[in-house]
Amino acid sequence: MNNKIKCPNCGHSFDVEQAISGQLEAHFKSEYEKKVAEQFEVFNREKKKLEEEKQNLQKLKDKQDEILKTELAKILDQEREKIEKNAQETYEEKIKSLQKENDKRKAENRSLKEKEIALLKLESDLKEKQEDMNLHIEKQLLERQKEIEDKARAKEREGFELEKVKLLKQIEDNKKLAEEMKRKAEQGSMQLQGEVQELALEKLLSKTYPFDRIQEVLKGTRGADSIQTVINAMQQECGTIVYESKRTKNFSNDWIDKLKQDQIRCKADIAVLVTETYPGDMDRFGERDGVWICGFNEIKSLSFVLREMLIKTHSIKLSQDNKGDKMELLYNYLTSIEFVQNIKRIVENYDAMLDQLNAEKKAMTKIWATREKQIWVVQENLSALFGSIKGIAGKELETSNVLALPDKEIKE
Repeated sequence: MNNKIKCPNCGHSFDVEQAISGQLEAHFKSEYEKKVAEQFEVFNREKKKLEEEKQNLQKLKDKQDEILKTELAKILDQEREKIEKNAQETYEEKIKSLQKENDKRKAENRSLKEKEIALLKLESDLKEKQEDMNLHIEKQLLERQKEIEDKARAKEREGFELEKVKLLKQIEDNKKLAEEMKRKAEQGSMQLQGEVQELALEKLLSKTYPFDRIQEVLKGTRGADSIQTVINAMQQECGTIVYESKRTKNFSNDWIDKLKQDQIRCKADIAVLVTETYPGDMDRFGERDGVWICGFNEIKSLSFVLREMLIKTHSIKLSQDNKGDKMELLYNYLTSIEFVQNIKRIVENYDAMLDQLNAEKKAMTKIWATREKQIWVVQENLSALFGSIKGIAGKELETSNVLALPDKEIKE
């Protein structure tokens, strides 16, 4: 069966069933879309309605919440008022109770204060009466004491004057005795100090010049304290130096005259006065009227120069066969200012060399002490190292003897 239809206009052939089904499909599709549109419109209307109901419900809820909040605030205000009212009443009651207690305490304190004031007043009155009584008693005692003392003075006045004169005489005698004892003690002390310096001078000369003859002048014998006979290397007597030692606070020119007399008596070539105090125009050693004056700390230098001068003078005497003219020239030179100045320069240089030598000795002693300390530190460190190594290795270490220090001591 042929179900096709041909178009009279274009000549196109159509299937009848397909044409009908296409129309039906288009019809049903249109109806479906129409129904869907209607359903969607209904859905939108319902949705909008629901939205409106939801908004209305929310508004109703908000209104109810507002009403509830207002009611709750009102209830809270009422409860707060009740609580505050009750608290105020309780506070006022407590304040009234405390006020009553305070008033009661004030009354009690006022009463105690009045009693205390009364007691203080009573105590003050009693003290005043006691002081008046003490003053009265003291006045009576003073009057009685004065009366007794007046009677005693009247009885003892005569004997007291006699005792006073006797006591003053004893005091004066004791003063004189004390002054005499002090003078003797000072004199004895000065004499003892002088004797000590004399012994020190003799010891110094004997130690410095062991080949010279140092002669001590005995106490009680007229003359100087010590006499030095200078002896040269040929065991020849070259001259004599006489020493006088003084150790007092003030210098006396009489010492020079006495020492010159002792020099003549001993037939000495040179006289030296060793003293702690110098003449007013001298502050160190020098020559005055043919006598050399020096301090104890300068005697070593001065005696060395004077001794060398005597040795050289003796040598010149021997070489010149005691010719008078040259001896006179030598004497004039020895007593000239030039000789004195040369001696001073020699002694000053000698002192300077001694000071330098002592300073060098002191410096070297310090250096030696430092070096000795360093050596001892090295020895201690090496001993500790050797002990540690030997303790670890024991006898198995062959080089242990090499580490041991030699058994030597530092020689003085």
